[in-house]
Amino acid sequence: MATASSVLSPGAVVDPEPGPRKEPEWQENLNIHLICPDCKEDPPNLADEHASGDTVCDSCGLVLSGRVVDTRSEWRTFSNDDQSNDDPSRVGDAANPLLNGSQLQTSISFGDGSARAKELHRAQNKATHDKSTKTLLAAYKQIGALCDGYSMPHTVADTAKHLYKLTDDAKAFKGKSTDALIAGCIFIACRQNGVPRTFREVFELTKVSKKEIGKTFKALEKFFAAQNKEKRGTAVSAGGMVLSNDSYTTTTSTNPGELCIRFCSILGLDQRCTMISQDLANQMATAGALAGRSPLSAAAACIYMASSLMGQPRTPKQISEAAKVSDSTIRNAYKYLYQEKEKLINPEWLTKGGDMSRLPVAS
Repeated sequence: MATASSVLSPGAVVDPEPGPRKEPEWQENLNIHLICPDCKEDPPNLADEHASGDTVCDSCGLVLSGRVVDTRSEWRTFSNDDQSNDDPSRVGDAANPLLNGSQLQTSISFGDGSARAKELHRAQNKATHDKSTKTLLAAYKQIGALCDGYSMPHTVADTAKHLYKLTDDAKAFKGKSTDALIAGCIFIACRQNGVPRTFREVFELTKVSKKEIGKTFKALEKFFAAQNKEKRGTAVSAGGMVLSNDSYTTTTSTNPGELCIRFCSILGLDQRCTMISQDLANQMATAGALAGRSPLSAAAACIYMASSLMGQPRTPKQISEAAKVSDSTIRNAYKYLYQEKEKLINPEWLTKGGDMSRLPVAS
């Protein structure tokens, strides 16, 4: 570089300042290639066996490298083997079994919001408009909102949607209220997944009368049982079998023990008291102490006795708020349990902190 004191001749160029040295970027050396050390053929006669991940010399069979990465496309197509000439290669979104149709059509969005884009979007919606699918989507949205509002498991919502899809495909309930069908499907789905709800709770959830829910429930039970019997007969005649996921199991009356778990959680009872109230409900059903009583009143009476036995007493009024049963009904049911206390109370419960002297005397 020229200094300030040096004089440049006409046409001379000042040398640039030396900057930091950059590391050269890596580039593949194409002059280096793999050859067989035995044959030493050039060009080499090599083949990649993707099934085993090896690079093999075709001339002598020597394995030159292993664990070769397969850079080909990962999907395979069986369109030639398919009788319907469909291409089931794994391209695109998976089909939703709860909706009708192939669901593989292209959707046109609004884009930039111009008049042309809106016109294309409107025309595409008219061309692919399916009223049945629109009705199903509205029903599924309502089922999901109702189940989320009561904090039910996702399996309940999925089962209810599947049951509603079966009724929609069969067209067996034409003229029936959609709200009543949804209420009936949710009621059955709760029982199928071991989290039963009473008619009163489903009424509070869906605003469908208990009488209408009961009628719809019986009609749905009869329809699903007949459909399952027909499906099973068809599968057996064809030499196959019905999977457990595809079969329908007829629900029985609500077990008081299943209700005890939820009610004890609402009342803030610990796990030990919850398990004892559940066991008491099962022994009560076996002994027939409250035969003919509703599962709600039986579960409430068992919780009343178990909570008092384990030193965590809850008043009938507190239990009535959780179980939606009057406190007088709980006291009347408790009278029958108190008379059979020697048979119902397991001696093992007394070793876990239970004391029969804590039981309130039935008046």
